[in-house]
Amino acid sequence: MITDREKAAFEAGIKLGVIYHQFVGTPIARETAGAVEAAIEAAIGLQPYVTEIRVRLNRDMMVSNRFGYSELAGKMFDVEITTRVGETSCRARLRLEDDYPMMEVVGFL
Repeated sequence: MITDREKAAFEAGIKLGVIYHQFVGTPIARETAGAVEAAIEAAIGLQPYVTEIRVRLNRDMMVSNRFGYSELAGKMFDVEITTRVGETSCRARLRLEDDYPMMEVVGFL
């Protein structure tokens, strides 16, 4: 039988994977980054077990191409998410670590 703690960690990991794989490649510019952050938070926040989510995108990495935008890259993400299953909450994050977009469980509440 799976525990609430295991399911909360699984749900957090699934949500971070969705953010990474669904949004990488999205056209983005510094002027639209706030709207994209809000859209990701709103979309992922609708999913079961999500109690908190914060998305920040590294605007310094947004170098415009000749058409005036760049593409969202995994290295641009700084995301924290909290999922709750039963009485257990899991906090996880996606952020750049040693030049790699790392997903990790931060802790349980």
